[in-house]
Amino acid sequence: MIASPSKYASLPMYDRPETAAANDRFWRLIRDHLGGEAPAQLTRDIPDLMAHWQSPDLVLSQTCGFPYRAQLADKVNLVATPVLDLDCAAGHYYSVLIAHRTRAGASLAEFDGATAAYNDPMSQSGWAALHSHMTGAGLTLGSTLATGAHRASARAVADGRAALAAIDALTWQMICKWDDFAKKLCVIDQTAPTPALPYICARSLPAGKTLRALQLATAALSAADRATLGISGVTLIPSTTYLAVPIPPVPDR
Repeated sequence: MIASPSKYASLPMYDRPETAAANDRFWRLIRDHLGGEAPAQLTRDIPDLMAHWQSPDLVLSQTCGFPYRAQLADKVNLVATPVLDLDCAAGHYYSVLIAHRTRAGASLAEFDGATAAYNDPMSQSGWAALHSHMTGAGLTLGSTLATGAHRASARAVADGRAALAAIDALTWQMICKWDDFAKKLCVIDQTAPTPALPYICARSLPAGKTLRALQLATAALSAADRATLGISGVTLIPSTTYLAVPIPPVPDR
């Protein structure tokens, strides 16, 4: 069957120039097992991710745990959770708190009231985890700098425009591998793990079929593509586990 041009799929969370080809190959494997109206190519340059995720024509995408629990849980189907190449429980991830390398060895308490960069006010790894970690330690954040992306937050710290930022641990691995400005940064702490970024599809689509396609596709990925994408498989984490993670206040501007 010829794919419908009105159907959409995306893998936006870890998509960057160095991972794009591997993501394309991953999608082709998924599509081969989905069949039907699965689109031939991934959609990129999405102006409004929230609208994209809620589209009735969404065949597959990956969102973040925060928007899932705050706005999407009753509007999409939860399909699966990736098992990332991180040192925590399968299906979970965490954030690293980074600072300029001149602050290497500094304690978290030394950043009480510091300026923090964050990628998006509805990011689990960039904002919710940061806020939870600081408040849990009895510390506060000072002024905040919205950057629009984890890489931009890391660069803001490298350039001295912010004192710290929380970066998704897998994204941090990619920054260290491919971005020269990572040499100006250091890790000062890490947050508690939470469920990793879930795969979703439109409410009207069968999540079980999409799950099977993901399972077969991840098993068929080459070792090189697995390493590039930092994924070793998929698992099932219930919606209730995502919904149990606290929602933080909106960051001050």
